[in-house]
Amino acid sequence: MTFYHSAEDIHIDDGHILKARLQKGDGEWEDAEIDLNNHIGNIDGNFTWDGEGFSHSAENIEFALEGDGDVPVLRATLFDAEGNGETRDINLGERISNEDGTFVYSM
Repeated sequence: MTFYHSAEDIHIDDGHILKARLQKGDGEWEDAEIDLNNHIGNIDGNFTWDGEGFSHSAENIEFALEGDGDVPVLRATLFDAEGNGETRDINLGERISNEDGTFVYSM
């Protein structure tokens, strides 16, 4: 189940912890979190799935639901090896889902 259509109070803590209240299959709500640093990296100033530690080389980290489909976007200024920063974004809905009130990362 897409997490953002079955969630409330979605936000980022400490620049890398995605938190929300996720709805379970029985309709109850569960507090959930996932450390995005365990799944997203920064390669040469770009977000990359299956990486680690993106927040260690990022600033201005934000989360928002954007557009008509409420796309869950993580946006940040990412730095490359030379220290140049560019604003980048990644759609968290591509790999993160809600499975019965728990965030799950899919490769």
